[in-house]
Amino acid sequence: LKVRVVRSSPPSPQFKATFQESYQVYKRYQMIIHKDPPDKPTVHQVRLVPVSFEDPQFKSSFKQSATLFAKYQMAVHKDAPSECGETQFTRFLCDSPLEAEDVPAGPDCGYGSFHQQYWLDGRIIAVGVIDVLPSCVSSVYLYYDPDYSFLSLGVYSALR
Repeated sequence: LKVRVVRSSPPSPQFKATFQESYQVYKRYQMIIHKDPPDKPTVHQVRLVPVSFEDPQFKSSFKQSATLFAKYQMAVHKDAPSECGETQFTRFLCDSPLEAEDVPAGPDCGYGSFHQQYWLDGRIIAVGVIDVLPSCVSSVYLYYDPDYSFLSLGVYSALR
């Protein structure tokens, strides 16, 4: 048995080189020990999208995200449809006082506000709203499709 300690943040070359293999071990563990379904979102189905109406990925997924937000708010929090429209969604989860910043020593995605989108079969099933800051990642909010509550996407997102 050989044990290696590899730096994960910032990712070292060894971490990057063994990431997929480590992820497969993690996924197998989750399925056997925690009975996760095999179709639980994978690393390839999660997109980190900057919260900016200038960003093409953000613009192209805005309607889908806003619709999912409304579905979640009405099902989980019992909000009225008038309380979770696109205006409320934008004000609550898209408008941010943080400015995007890319610095050479920072993360590849840069600093700022992001929507961490979880995709399954070509559609968004959850969104984690996060702020990436110089010394931490702050989870602002998570909403998900209630039809997929069995996947425990809040727990998955927190661990991720």
